[in-house]
Amino acid sequence: MNVDELVRDTFREQAADGTPAPPGLADRVLAARRSRRTRRVALAAVGTAAAVAVAVAVPLLDTGKDEARPATRMNRSDIIAHPDQSPPRDLIAAGDTALAGFSTSKRVKQPNKDEIITRTYTLLNQKTGKYVKDPRWSFVDIAPGGLTAAVLEGELPAKRVGLLNLMTGKVDRWVPVGQGAAGAYFSPDGTKLVATTYAKNPDRLFWSHRIPVNDSIEPQSVASRTGFTLIDVGSGKGKWHKAPYKSQMNARSDFEFNHDGTLLVERYEMAPGSIYHDLQGKKVATPRAEKYVDPWVEAGLSPDGKIAAGGFAGEGKEIASRLTDPVTGKQITKVPGQQLLAWADNKRLIAWGITPGTNEYRQQLVLITIGSHKIVPLSDFRTPKDYTGGRWEPLFTTR
Repeated sequence: MNVDELVRDTFREQAADGTPAPPGLADRVLAARRSRRTRRVALAAVGTAAAVAVAVAVPLLDTGKDEARPATRMNRSDIIAHPDQSPPRDLIAAGDTALAGFSTSKRVKQPNKDEIITRTYTLLNQKTGKYVKDPRWSFVDIAPGGLTAAVLEGELPAKRVGLLNLMTGKVDRWVPVGQGAAGAYFSPDGTKLVATTYAKNPDRLFWSHRIPVNDSIEPQSVASRTGFTLIDVGSGKGKWHKAPYKSQMNARSDFEFNHDGTLLVERYEMAPGSIYHDLQGKKVATPRAEKYVDPWVEAGLSPDGKIAAGGFAGEGKEIASRLTDPVTGKQITKVPGQQLLAWADNKRLIAWGITPGTNEYRQQLVLITIGSHKIVPLSDFRTPKDYTGGRWEPLFTTR
């Protein structure tokens, strides 16, 4: 069982007996690892999503020259693996999904004794097919198709969201967010962005809010979400909606789009685990098709919406995760992965895999197939010393 499973189980136990978790617990876990959840409406929608993503970079792709074609489309091999690389240097992909980049994080001490959880991103250069470190950004999300990234710069909250062209490495457009954004996520079709706004940096640990932890004193994060700005990617126009949230456990409470992009969803540290909102911010009932989707499992729903990726379900030396029916919550089967990260298609998933009997934190990206014990390594094993600043955490998107 990994750290996230432990935290998730802790939350569930606390939800059952009403005991609150220590302040900042979930915040540190989520800030340390933000994998992009690859959500798609269905396989039929992949082409539409890709077309929208292409439209963001029309000036490049209209040339018709091979050198302007993105790496994720130049190489259409079903599986592109580099099992000798960790962190990866060259493009990794499987099925309809590509590794668009990865991040590392560390706590950086400030002169006033505050600390900031600081992420460093390495993104896929679509012209070369290689992953390149880009220290300019403090938060990144990748659009469907992998040609554009939403980026925030400097200490959060940022006053604007950039649309970064992953062919050129340049920002094509800046969209102002007057209320200050600390998170930004694309819709499944790439036409919209939701930027969550905060009064304070959710990744800053404030010495003024320090508390005793074991034998030491530690600074704590401060919840300050004010709402969200819904942005039309094509026009760059956005509208802010008030949606405050104050928690003693998790200062970062970003909005993301649900599976079909019609609603917004936020992770919640207590039951029910997810809270849904319409696109104006009003709370709504959980959609029937997503009733039993675990918000703490990155892979989420399969592209066709028929299977939900679940948590660790191994027994003894078994390394396995469950797959469930998203409507009934009943387990469908198990697959041999420690942590399910993204769907490659309706029958295959990308996961963190480990070799039985080895250290549970010695993980590698693997491709697993439902109904089969076959595992295809996609990367080499990562260790705590894989990359300067910490272990790398993947970001996925469609290709």
